[in-house]
Amino acid sequence: MNTEMAGVPRVGVLALQGGFNAHIVAANAAGANAVAVRTPEQIAACDGLILPGGESTTIGRLMTRYGLDAAIREAHDAGKPIFGTCAGMILLAKHIDGGEKRGGQPTLGLMDIGVVRNAFGRQTESFETDLTVPNDVADGGTVRGVFIRAPYLTDAGSDVRILARFDGKAVLAEQGNLLAAAFHPELTGDLRLHRYFVRRVADRKQEVGS
Repeated sequence: MNTEMAGVPRVGVLALQGGFNAHIVAANAAGANAVAVRTPEQIAACDGLILPGGESTTIGRLMTRYGLDAAIREAHDAGKPIFGTCAGMILLAKHIDGGEKRGGQPTLGLMDIGVVRNAFGRQTESFETDLTVPNDVADGGTVRGVFIRAPYLTDAGSDVRILARFDGKAVLAEQGNLLAAAFHPELTGDLRLHRYFVRRVADRKQEVGS
């Protein structure tokens, strides 16, 4: 069966660097037609987009080099949902440690948040923990957060909804069509955050009739 003809939303996973394959698997299991995207044309053909974890400076520079930053901004302006995890959260942020760039770090500047990179320590200090989230996001209860050189929010605009905190720090948030997680939901086997995102993509696809 042709998934696009059946109305299944097409979710692009930015595949420049980092752990994009696990997001493709999770998004497909959550009900999307998830594909790797590496060009502006591929991004434009998607109903939603995931920006995965990885090395945020490397991903940011590659986005700029190949014109993907403009394509992602166009997708955002068109109302397409975008989900950034770990490095993806950093790339969505308007500023990092008080500035749009730090050490050559480009950002998309789409989400009204500030972030600190590697805020919970080095790779060897990675950890997992349960996070309490609202009922409408993950059907209540907790989700497992895998934190690997993770950022957290230092500030957020008035229309940014904080969805989860760890140790008092905001680690999951949404604003309009943007969703950002400091952790790696694709590594847990719990599909609820991906289902939440895919539902948003499907709703938007239905609204525009594409």
